[in-house]
Amino acid sequence: PLIDEVRRQAPQMTCLVTTGTVTSARRMAELLPEDCIHQFVPVDTGGAVRRFLDHWRPDLAVWVESEFWPGLMVAVARRGTPMMLVNARVSARSARRWAWAPGMAAALVRLFRRIVTQDTETTARLVAMGADPGRVREGGNLKALIPVPGCDAGELEALRAALAGRPVWLAASTHAPEEAAVAEAHRVAARSLPGLLTIVAPRHPERGGEIAALLAGQGLALAQRSQGRSRGEVPGPETQVWLADTLGEMGLWLRLAPVAFIGGSIAARGGHNPFEPAALGAAILHGPSSGNFAPAYAALNEAGGARSVADGAEMGAAVAALLESEETRRSMTDAAGAVRKRLEPDVATLAREALALIEAGP
Repeated sequence: PLIDEVRRQAPQMTCLVTTGTVTSARRMAELLPEDCIHQFVPVDTGGAVRRFLDHWRPDLAVWVESEFWPGLMVAVARRGTPMMLVNARVSARSARRWAWAPGMAAALVRLFRRIVTQDTETTARLVAMGADPGRVREGGNLKALIPVPGCDAGELEALRAALAGRPVWLAASTHAPEEAAVAEAHRVAARSLPGLLTIVAPRHPERGGEIAALLAGQGLALAQRSQGRSRGEVPGPETQVWLADTLGEMGLWLRLAPVAFIGGSIAARGGHNPFEPAALGAAILHGPSSGNFAPAYAALNEAGGARSVADGAEMGAAVAALLESEETRRSMTDAAGAVRKRLEPDVATLAREALALIEAGP
């Protein structure tokens, strides 16, 4: 969304986006406008950084969240290139780590001419690290603006027809050992919900074989999306768990399931994006580990737009209660939608701030 707005305000602008993994590069290939450029971030050594900057010669460098590469940052600043930090997030844990090197922390955060944070806690932590308070402001979470994932409308209708009358819920972006907790949750919820179908969409679909073996070993009747012809195995009346071990179909699963557990939160991975289920009207469950989206989950929980569960038993009880009460689900999804709207940043202002740094020059 920020790239789109920058280019709307300054159509002549070319945007170069760097990432550090093959998975993210593939996502960039799907998401970036055709005339934007993706490159892997250079290894943070003098020679690699120098060659990268000599070639691309950026007029502005924008960092996102907390991806601090000291060598690259210092090299950019030495060339007089203005630097901006957006969607900034510094957790309490990160702040404690930086406290062991206060001089380096202060030197790095002072390189930014503008810092826009996700929340007041990050603002306070960055100022404590040495950032100029006059250059820091709170500005919401860019991930609240990410367009909701799409899906094939025909397939969605066909699956809704096939599953008509069955209670359905989703465990999204799961990591080990969360699938075991999801299996327990299915057993707990199924006691009061005959015909319950659990959809498991792992964060890393390549774990499909491992997860299938685990679920089958627990005696659950399984269909696996990645297996079979065409679109893969479709759940039959006897299927208890549908393993959605494919990429790019989260929009389908979230539209099928009125309740979604967001993974990486029992597995202590810091949690994953709650804004997609909030936008698509799924009641949100999550575990205690939500540091990657701490302000968002705190706001959601406070407003009644999400619910924290500690383990599979709590998850199953919550799933059953939510699937049995449309009124409770609607209350949660309405609250989550309102929180998402409140946390959306003013992307037009962000873009103007970025372009003003270019106009100001070195």
